[in-house]
Amino acid sequence: MKSSAKNIKLASVDDLFTTDESREDDARERVQEIALSELHPFKNHPFKVLDDARMMETVESVQQYGVLVPIIARPLPEGGYEIVSGHRRHRASELAGKETIPVIVRDLDDDEAVLLMVDSNLQRETILPSERAFAFKMKLEAIKHQGERSDLTSPQVGEKSSWAVNQVASEAKESKSQVQRYIRLTELIPPLLDMVDEKKVAFNPAYELSFLKPEEQQMLIETMDYEQTSPSLSQAQRLKQFSQEGRLTEDSMLAIMSEEKKPPQDRVMLTSDVLRQYFPKDYTPRKMEETIIGLLEQWKQRRLQQQKGEQQKNRKLH
Repeated sequence: MKSSAKNIKLASVDDLFTTDESREDDARERVQEIALSELHPFKNHPFKVLDDARMMETVESVQQYGVLVPIIARPLPEGGYEIVSGHRRHRASELAGKETIPVIVRDLDDDEAVLLMVDSNLQRETILPSERAFAFKMKLEAIKHQGERSDLTSPQVGEKSSWAVNQVASEAKESKSQVQRYIRLTELIPPLLDMVDEKKVAFNPAYELSFLKPEEQQMLIETMDYEQTSPSLSQAQRLKQFSQEGRLTEDSMLAIMSEEKKPPQDRVMLTSDVLRQYFPKDYTPRKMEETIIGLLEQWKQRRLQQQKGEQQKNRKLH
């Protein structure tokens, strides 16, 4: 009987002289020193990289200690690498006069890259409304796209979309409606969205203004400049209503914006940025509210007990 020698597979030289440990080591991600010039920003990166005071602190750290945490990048088809996580460290290295930076290179498809980019940046303490808006939008689209590729054919289109929004909201520790309101801000024209970041236009009016047509938003900016004021929530709601009814003209907009605003009621407002410093990072807005109400209730009970004690003391004196 002839032996089927042609079916025998011989081990390669590499297989013969490499161990399991070395093969596992090859499979692990390695940190590489890559030239800054070979690294390019993520396409449509929603997070701003500013040369502000915080950046200067990072530059000083890089000059003294180097970049301690490698950035993450993915190879580009045309050569070079696209930064997925680490744009501020890359910029700080440029300002510090460095030529290279430690990088972990990963093969990521577009959706994987978006999710990693967004999630790594949403951990930052301070995020502008525009950054959060575009980040949520990009993440939502990536999750929906992944769902389509996974052949999730059983739910209806609306159910798929709702499922994706719920996932974004859950991971961001926000309500579904709040995520949708943030995403709606991406419909604002850039100059108006900049005003939201600069706190010249409040979030709730900005949401209503996002329903105005682009040309109406531009007209609003000119009207705001003329009147030297920003729309209140009620004014923004009426501008939206007039726009949807096809009645928003220069005259009607000016009439709404020139109205004397009602004096604010006696109220106290605390922003999330102020409250966050007193709570763990994993606390949701609802959890923060419940904790605040609970503490106020305890304080109220102590005040009542104190007042009751003072009244009893006064009776004894009289």
